[in-house]
Amino acid sequence: MTGSAPASASGPADDADAAAWGELLAASYREIGERAMRDLPIYNDALGVEAVGFRPFNGTIVGIMVTSWFMNVAMPAGAVTPVTSGATVRMRFPAGHIEFTLSEVARIGRIASCSLFSPMFQFADKDAARATAEAALAELMLPADSEEAVRRREPATSPIDRRNFLRGALTERHG
Repeated sequence: MTGSAPASASGPADDADAAAWGELLAASYREIGERAMRDLPIYNDALGVEAVGFRPFNGTIVGIMVTSWFMNVAMPAGAVTPVTSGATVRMRFPAGHIEFTLSEVARIGRIASCSLFSPMFQFADKDAARATAEAALAELMLPADSEEAVRRREPATSPIDRRNFLRGALTERHG
């Protein structure tokens, strides 16, 4: 992973550290939502702010932040270089390299985030947004060359064999 941020000065994060960091980030976004976002046209009232699936990953923490105005992959960026907010960095995940944007969040500090959705009007409710976040995180953690990843990339239907099509082998027969 290029430029991973340690979860704490004492060492890598555990599950409790990761969940706590995600909840702290969610609390910051709830405050931002109430103070600055609620009256904007990109705010989906059917949703709330939720930290989904925050977990330790390569000496840092990663998860999905769902808000009423965006869904992002998010992680602490304390040790990530460059230091400038707005800069981008590439991080390595099992699914491949993902580009993140660095920013500052009040009470949290520097984070790295990768936008998945914005605005959030395609989600009817919190359950739909959470299910999408969980699926996105599962895909991010799925090795690109695994059997499952290869299977998911295959077309849903097999290509039609021209010879069988012309012979009528692929058509229904009604007796």
